[in-house]
Amino acid sequence: FKTGNRRMQIRYKILIQKYCLNVFNGIFLALGLMLLTFGLWLLFDRNNLFSVLFSSGKNQLVGYISCILLGIGSVITFTSAVGFLGSVMEIKCLLVTFMSFQILVFVTQMVISMLIFVKKEEVHNQWNNRIDEVISEYGNESLAEKEPVWNILNAVQQNMECCGRYNVTQWERNKNKENSTQIPCSCTKSSLKKWFCDVPRDSIYSMGCEEYLNTWFENNVLILAAITISLLITQIFLITLTGQLFRNIRNNNIWPNE
Repeated sequence: FKTGNRRMQIRYKILIQKYCLNVFNGIFLALGLMLLTFGLWLLFDRNNLFSVLFSSGKNQLVGYISCILLGIGSVITFTSAVGFLGSVMEIKCLLVTFMSFQILVFVTQMVISMLIFVKKEEVHNQWNNRIDEVISEYGNESLAEKEPVWNILNAVQQNMECCGRYNVTQWERNKNKENSTQIPCSCTKSSLKKWFCDVPRDSIYSMGCEEYLNTWFENNVLILAAITISLLITQIFLITLTGQLFRNIRNNNIWPNE
C-alpha cells in the first residue's frame, strides 16, 4: 500500500507539473511569436520610420536586428514544440533537450540584452544623425529613390504639426530649395502636393518633431525590452519545472510496480 500511495503521489505531482509546464510553455511560445512578428515587420515593412532611417546606404542596422529577432523567435518556436512533446509524452531525452535549449536561449538573450543596453545611446545618436541627413537630402531631384523617406517625414510633420527635428530653422541647411525662405509644405497647413512652399512665417509649425520621434523610438525599445524580460522570467520557471518533471518521471519509472 505504501508503494501504491507513493506512486500515486508521484503521478499526481507529474500531472500538476505537466500542466504548469505547458501553461508557461504556451506563454513562452506566444512571446517568441511576438519577437518573430516584430522581426518580420522590420524586415518586410519598408514604410515604417525605423526601417527607412536605418536600412539605407551602409547602415543596415534594421537587417541585423530583424535577423536576430527572427533567429531567436524561430529557436523559441522549435524549443516550445520540443517541450510540449516531451512533457505530454513524458520523453526524458526531449525534456533534457528542451531544458538545454532553454539555458542556451536564456544566456543568448542576456548577452543580447546587455549589448542593446550598452549600444542604446549609440543607436539613438545614429537615429538623430540619420534624421538630420534626411532633412539635408529632402527634395533633391537627383535622389528620387529617397522619396519614400521624405513622404514619411512629411507625414510626421503634418500629423504631429511639427517642423524639422528641433525646429524650423533646421531647414535653412537644406540646399534643394528654389530660395532660402522656402520650407516643406508639410510644415504648414498647406494642402499643396510639392516638396517646398513659400508661406508666411506665422503659418509655420514652430515646434520641432524631436520629442515625438524620441517617444516613438523609446516606446518601441520598451516594447522589445518588456517582451525580452517576460521571456527571461518565463524561462526561469520553465527550466525549474522541467527539471522537477524530469526527476519525478525518472523516479516514477524506477519505482517498483506493485
